[in-house]
Amino acid sequence: MRNYEIAFIADSELDPEALEELEGKVKGWIEAAGGKPGKVDQWGKQKFAYPIQKKNEGFYTFIEAEMPPQAPAAVERDIRLNEQILRFLVTAVEE
Repeated sequence: MRNYEIAFIADSELDPEALEELEGKVKGWIEAAGGKPGKVDQWGKQKFAYPIQKKNEGFYTFIEAEMPPQAPAAVERDIRLNEQILRFLVTAVEE
């Protein structure tokens, strides 16, 4: 198992309940890939340096996770298919 950080920017038009539900979905995808979600860091709504999909701001969320090496590909596939997530990045965290 390796440590990863999943960062994503959600659509700024989501209400707090939908944002919490989206976070739960991402955690579920991590668990379905054989991982364990860890600490969640929500930065809230931030303004973009440039428009992304004709939007100027979005909700930033970072989730730490422990997953097997093949799991990030499955998590990335699920995130890519979700229209509420504008951008994402999955990175390995070095000890």
